[in-house]
Amino acid sequence: MTVRRNVTPWASAALVLTALFTTSCAGEEPSAGRPEAKTPSATRHGYVEGAKEAAEQQSRLLLNDPDSGNTGVLDLVTGKVHRTAEVRGAVRLGMDGRFGYLHGPAGTHVLDSGAWMVDHGDHVHYYSAPTRDVGEIPAGSQAQIRSDVAVTAVTDENGRTVLYDRSKMEKGRIATSRTLGGTYAGAVVPYEEHLLAFANKGGTTELVVLDRKGERVASPDVTCEAPQGDADTRRGVILGCADGALLVRAQDGAFTAEKIPYGEHVPEQERATAFRHRPGSDTLTAPAGADAVWVLDVPERTWRRVDTGPVVAVNTAGEGSPLLVLETDGSVHGYDIATGKQTARTKPLLTAGKRDHSDGNAPVIEVDRSRAYVNDPEGKKVFEIDYNDGLRIARSFGLDVKPVLMVEAGR
Repeated sequence: MTVRRNVTPWASAALVLTALFTTSCAGEEPSAGRPEAKTPSATRHGYVEGAKEAAEQQSRLLLNDPDSGNTGVLDLVTGKVHRTAEVRGAVRLGMDGRFGYLHGPAGTHVLDSGAWMVDHGDHVHYYSAPTRDVGEIPAGSQAQIRSDVAVTAVTDENGRTVLYDRSKMEKGRIATSRTLGGTYAGAVVPYEEHLLAFANKGGTTELVVLDRKGERVASPDVTCEAPQGDADTRRGVILGCADGALLVRAQDGAFTAEKIPYGEHVPEQERATAFRHRPGSDTLTAPAGADAVWVLDVPERTWRRVDTGPVVAVNTAGEGSPLLVLETDGSVHGYDIATGKQTARTKPLLTAGKRDHSDGNAPVIEVDRSRAYVNDPEGKKVFEIDYNDGLRIARSFGLDVKPVLMVEAGR
């Protein structure tokens, strides 16, 4: 279903600015031989005040031990850990590419990793800056946080959504910009200068598109039973539903919503409700119950179920890379996505004695363009895996922080 969107005046201005900025990216000539001057016209392309630009990805791992509160940022370039403020009692650690969100019962602590990237389509800028604690968002452990370059949307357990000014957060301050009227099911997702949300309608949940003031500007004629799980891909935003997923895209001034059904009945406990993938990839993964994994190929609009051993964590880099599954034997297993056959396996990485993760704090697999990372909380280690070389252990990091919670920034 396709619905035209109304472009509000602020959106028109933003689009003009975006077009001008994109033009400067594509048409800028090398500045060799030019005198430097501290004027806007002489500011070099990609310049960000207070940050260093690098030619390579500046990945960092955010780590937290909920019991002790010990929190740190592992710089994967230098191998050093930067300690930050203690955060006790966190139950989840979220990430939007730059900022980490430590969700606790009393609120959410925001941590600036100091590493991020800006993707201009035909080229990418990588940045690094000092790590710092930003502050607290008054949203508890059930809050869902999604961001884009302009806003951070925080949706609490009651469906109430508050928008925070991203530019203020980048300067070390937390400032609300607007509270949306009404309540919504699941996370409110910023996308293409708008917001994607599910509104209740006659006992069902209907996809709606809002502007940044919270006004409805489009209503694709599509519903989603039990919405849960979302992922931002180059092809659009994937939203999980009971019968599969929705692919939402903005093209030529219109929003489209396309269903990608499982094609078969899937019991509730085997549905894909939490997607994992490499940022920038169009191949998504999710547990399919206790002993299998879903792989969603977004370009092909197909689901594939891969039978594995008991699943602790799953991820993939996509684009021909193996499916990575951390299983209860403590090893990472590699599977060929097309055939479902196991192709490689690491030695056991998890310290024996703590492989029951029913408390929700299971290890994870974080994936970037060349490496995967697995946290071993009990062993106080993080393992770096070269997934393109038979799951070779490239490095291991001994830590003084127990890495119960882990996310990767800078991708």
